[in-house]
Amino acid sequence: MRGFTLSITPTAEDIDELGHVNNAVWVRWIQDVATAHWNAVAAPEHIAQWVWVVIRHEIDYLGNVGAGEAVTARTWISDPPKGARFDRNMEFSNAAGKIVVRSKTSWALIDRASGRLARVPAEVAAPFMQGESE
Repeated sequence: MRGFTLSITPTAEDIDELGHVNNAVWVRWIQDVATAHWNAVAAPEHIAQWVWVVIRHEIDYLGNVGAGEAVTARTWISDPPKGARFDRNMEFSNAAGKIVVRSKTSWALIDRASGRLARVPAEVAAPFMQGESE
């Protein structure tokens, strides 16, 4: 599968008392990577019209990284949207290529003007669905 990738290097502020990236930081990175993917792929008019909100996180912590240890985040959409909901997959791999965190996050589409949930239009979903699996 292809998808969107982003490299992240944790700073000292991202590290918890055990010397690893804090769980709350992983959640922040999941949102940051998803937002970067949206901004890189979505049409400008869609970015202006719609906003995404998280409605569910599933996270598996499979390993740890410390300050200065870069990770590569890879995200992709594997299934078409269901109503207002779009599920996003994400994996964070360390320098050796080992997956250290895996997540599936459900996002809901909100119309900026009305503030209401909206069914994901086909033209909004299309750029994220094309070429995502091989």
